[in-house]
Amino acid sequence: MRNILRTASLLFFIGLLPFSSYADRQVTDQLGRQVSIPDRVNRVVVLQHQTLNLLVQLDATKTMVGILGNWKQQLGDGYQRLVPKLTSLPTLGDLTHVDLEKLVALHPQVVFVTNYAPQEMIDQIQHLGIAVIAISLRAGDEKQENRLNPQLQDEEQAYNQGLKDGIRLIGTVVNHQKQAEDLIGATFSQRQETSDRLKSIPAAQKIRVYMANPDLTTYGSGKYTGLMMAHAGAMNVAAATVKGYKQVSMEQILAWNPQVIFVQDRYPRVIDEINQQPAWKAVDAVKHHRVYLMPEYAKAWGYPMPEALALGELWMAKKLYPEKFSDIDMQKKADSWYQRFYRTHYVGSN
Repeated sequence: MRNILRTASLLFFIGLLPFSSYADRQVTDQLGRQVSIPDRVNRVVVLQHQTLNLLVQLDATKTMVGILGNWKQQLGDGYQRLVPKLTSLPTLGDLTHVDLEKLVALHPQVVFVTNYAPQEMIDQIQHLGIAVIAISLRAGDEKQENRLNPQLQDEEQAYNQGLKDGIRLIGTVVNHQKQAEDLIGATFSQRQETSDRLKSIPAAQKIRVYMANPDLTTYGSGKYTGLMMAHAGAMNVAAATVKGYKQVSMEQILAWNPQVIFVQDRYPRVIDEINQQPAWKAVDAVKHHRVYLMPEYAKAWGYPMPEALALGELWMAKKLYPEKFSDIDMQKKADSWYQRFYRTHYVGSN
C-alpha cells in the first residue's frame, strides 16, 4: 500500500511539473547522450560538486534549486562564504543516489549528475520527465566515459578538452554561454604563463612530490591531480604505480621518499597526522619542513577546475621553484580571480 501511495504521489507531482510538456533544444552530455531540454533553463538540481562549483563561477547560482547533501565536505568548509545561498538550498542526494520525492517537489528542469552516477539513478530521474545531464570533464575514449578511475591514452588532451567541453555544456544548458567562454579563456591563458616559466627545467631535476590524502590515499595516473603536478614542474612519485585514486602503504611512501608533500585544503588534519606520526619523520619532505597545505583555490581533485589550472598550478610551481616566480604575488592573483568569477574578495591564505 505504501509503494502505491508513493507512486501516486510522484505521478501527481509529475503532473504539476511545468516543463514536462515541452523541450525546445537538444544537447549532448559528456556520456554522449542526446538530451532534450527547454529553451530557457532556470531551475536545476546539482548532484555533482564540480558542476556546482562551475555554475557558481559562471554566475548561474540563481538557477540552482537543490544540491547534493555533502557539498561542504566536497568543496571545503569555507565554500559557504563564497556562496551563502547554498546553506539554504534543499539537499536531496549525492554523487550516486537521489531522493526522488524531494526531487519532484523542487520542479527542476534539469538535473546535473556525475559521469559515474548509476544508470538506475539516471533512469529513475528521466522517468519522472526530468532531463539528466552527465558531466565528466573528460573527453576522448568512449569506453572510459563512465569510469571513476579511467585509463586514458592521452590524459592531457582528455582533461584539457574535457574541461572546455564541460564548461561550454553547462553554460549552454543554463544559457550562460558568454560567461563560459570568459572562464575558459582566463583559465588556459594563465596556465600557459605558468608553463612558459618552467620550460627550462630538465626532467631529471624535477622535484619529487607526493599528494597526501586521508588514510594514506593518493592520486596516481589517470586523474587530473597528476597533470596538475606535471604542469607545476613536479614529478608525481605515485604516477608509475598508482592508477587513479587509491590507498598505498607507508612502506611505499618511504620508498618513494618525496621531497615535497602537498595536502588539499579540505584535509587539514592530514598535516597534523604527518607531523605527529613517527613513521613520517624519515621522509625527506618532513625532514626539511616541506609539507604544504594547499589554498582553497588549488583544488587538487581527480577532476580539473578552472582555478586549479589557473591559480593552483601557479601556486604549486611557486612553492617548488620560488626563484622562477619571485615576482608573482599569489594573494593579488587569487583576489583578482575571485572578484571576477566569485564576485567577492579572496580572504584565504597562500
